[in-house]
Amino acid sequence: MLIPLLIAALAGYLLGATPFGYLVARAYGINIFEHGSKSPGATNVKRVLGKKAGNTVFALDAVKGALAAGWPLAAAKLGLWALSADLCLSVSVLGLLCAVLGHSFSCFTRFKGGKGVATSAGGFVVLMPVVTLVALAVWLGTFYASRYVSLASILAAVAIPVAAFFLHEPALIIGLGALIGGFVIFLHRANIKRLLNGTENRFVKKPAETTPSSQS
Repeated sequence: MLIPLLIAALAGYLLGATPFGYLVARAYGINIFEHGSKSPGATNVKRVLGKKAGNTVFALDAVKGALAAGWPLAAAKLGLWALSADLCLSVSVLGLLCAVLGHSFSCFTRFKGGKGVATSAGGFVVLMPVVTLVALAVWLGTFYASRYVSLASILAAVAIPVAAFFLHEPALIIGLGALIGGFVIFLHRANIKRLLNGTENRFVKKPAETTPSSQS
């Protein structure tokens, strides 16, 4: 039992720690830690480099979470290891938790990282797709009503465990949603202060793709 959990934890962390936001920004010739909010998350990459780069980072970060949560389930289904259904779910949950930690505290970027929204979403799609759709609806409704990415992410984080509970997901999944949701909200604590103070930046469309040399 211990070996599958250790493998999932290590693989999840290394997947999550892969700094796609930093790498994509470097491909454009800039260090994302020196621009915008100085976060390697998809939102900051989109603000700094435009829609294409930001969406690429979001997709890659989501894939990290999906792989961390999904490979144990796939391995069991293919008969590559014999695990009970409960243990297999536990291994997948641990993999996703470690991927979110790796994303937020990457060993490759001196333990700096993003807030884990995209990585969490990718794993949630694998483990609780219907719940994820509910959270996505909350995110989209909040974002288009307010243009605050942070507020949309916070409310979606709240929606995950609530929806999981009312949709009668297993207790482990509800706990996962509550734990990651709480972690995401904690990482948004500075945004919450700015929201309360009325100083949080709204996300606005860029009139055109911005070149790296124009960023400051």
